[in-house]
Amino acid sequence: MAMNIYVVYDSEAGHTEVLARAVAEGARQVDGAKVVLRHVSEANVRDLVDMDAIIWGCPGHFGTISAGLKAWIDKLGYMWAQGELVGKVGAAFCTTATVHGGIEMTLWNLLTPMLHNGMIIVGLPGNVKENVLYGSYYGVGITCPVELSADAPMNMPKESDLALGRALGQRVAEVTRKFVS
Repeated sequence: MAMNIYVVYDSEAGHTEVLARAVAEGARQVDGAKVVLRHVSEANVRDLVDMDAIIWGCPGHFGTISAGLKAWIDKLGYMWAQGELVGKVGAAFCTTATVHGGIEMTLWNLLTPMLHNGMIIVGLPGNVKENVLYGSYYGVGITCPVELSADAPMNMPKESDLALGRALGQRVAEVTRKFVS
């Protein structure tokens, strides 16, 4: 049974894009998953009607959603009024620059519009091995420390971070498969 999964992300310096690609990769590991990966600037909210699952993410900005993804989510009003996202599976991911930079607040702010739209939220439970030491039950939130200078190498997500992203994508696809079969 085929299932359509939409991964949409905002990313300014590339950190969140790398995580989004890992999420999409994890979803693709599940048989029947057709994954669409879009930067928010190229994503169309009307595409969500044909999706079975939606995973969105962004960098955390002071504990909340980035302006780019928030503006995109704000376009869902008509879909909300028509109930077009009710029953779809949803999940969230984010990156922050500091360890206590608002990961869980950002994830909660990403999940709230899903709840308003009647979506079924999928997180990462404690029995997911990748989640034991590095994760969050609300989705995937990782820290990519701020570079100390403009010419310093980028502090991109580590392999343990990408493993969390893949685990979330795979879990969303596995849960979605239960709803579409």
